[in-house]
Amino acid sequence: MDFQIDKTDGKARACTITTAHSTIQTPVFMPVGTVGAVKSLDATDLSTHIKPSIILANTYHLYLRPTDRVINKMGKLHGFTKFPKSFLTDSGGFQAFSLSDNVKIDEGGITFRSHIDGSSHYFTPKKVIDIQNNLGSDIMMILDDLVALPATQERIKASIERTTSWAKESIEYHRENQKQGIGLTQNIFAIIQGGTDRAFREKSAKELCALDYDGFAIGGLSVGEANQDMYDTVEWTTQFMPKEKPRYLMGVGTPEDLVENVERGVDMFDCVMPTRNARNGTLFTSYGKVNIKSARYKEDNESLDTECDCMVCKTYSKAYLSHLYRAKELTYFRLGTIHNLHYYLNLMKEMRQAIIQNRFKEFKTEFYRKREK
Repeated sequence: MDFQIDKTDGKARACTITTAHSTIQTPVFMPVGTVGAVKSLDATDLSTHIKPSIILANTYHLYLRPTDRVINKMGKLHGFTKFPKSFLTDSGGFQAFSLSDNVKIDEGGITFRSHIDGSSHYFTPKKVIDIQNNLGSDIMMILDDLVALPATQERIKASIERTTSWAKESIEYHRENQKQGIGLTQNIFAIIQGGTDRAFREKSAKELCALDYDGFAIGGLSVGEANQDMYDTVEWTTQFMPKEKPRYLMGVGTPEDLVENVERGVDMFDCVMPTRNARNGTLFTSYGKVNIKSARYKEDNESLDTECDCMVCKTYSKAYLSHLYRAKELTYFRLGTIHNLHYYLNLMKEMRQAIIQNRFKEFKTEFYRKREK
């Protein structure tokens, strides 16, 4: 991986990340393709209408079905899905924790039961790297011990200690694999934990950032804490992260969250919000959210967002989108998803341009002004 900082404006950064499959300009939002597909879209939709330089796939889900062995046999993720640009795969730890009953965490890893058939599985730091080697992703996330908030001090302390221990095991294993010719083009990120506790975040960040990782993520946020607590935690944590490596905030978030955290020095984001909200009838625009199922749009012949140049806004009216949603027409899911993802990726481009032009504060002021109308 090659990483360079193109411009800064305050703490906000415009950077370029180069992997084996694409050049990624930051700030970047990664559409979520959990099982190897962004819901309701195919690789042609992505390359034609969304044009992401990187998307996210899920280690837990792909390990269970169709299995990483099958994907490896089919040409890894790029050959299997036909999406030619970069993939980031998470470790699967969050899904093992959230989707399974009777999860057990010990010093060696996480025991969980499949949400599909109830079979028992054990994720270790080495195993999740083996799985991601089979998947062939450009960026691999390591196994971490995440904590649901609120949590006791004792639980958070145990989490960061275990996360550091697993991180040391993971980086040693990955670098040894590379010496054997395995995962040569794959990059690996560690995940900083610590809840919203400053001392724990500092400890976790300093311990992990001392290791030979290609980038670092902030995990364990956007899990129910107040937005300002999340922003404060990010601002506190980024000061302990190396400037010369990518910074990734996992699972965040709303357009407002993206703007606030870019301002605080974050480069990379992912979230199911634009795709999930689209399917549920909520569409993002320059002037805030639109609930397309509302009766007010039944006879609204205007486009969804007059400032958006996506194929949906250039072609269809709010009335038509409202009709498709109400009729439960599957076409709606595709059109709504295309628009929401286009909006998110365009927002990132606008922020990058503002950083390069040294006018991020003005951009942020205008961003919120439009939402007050």
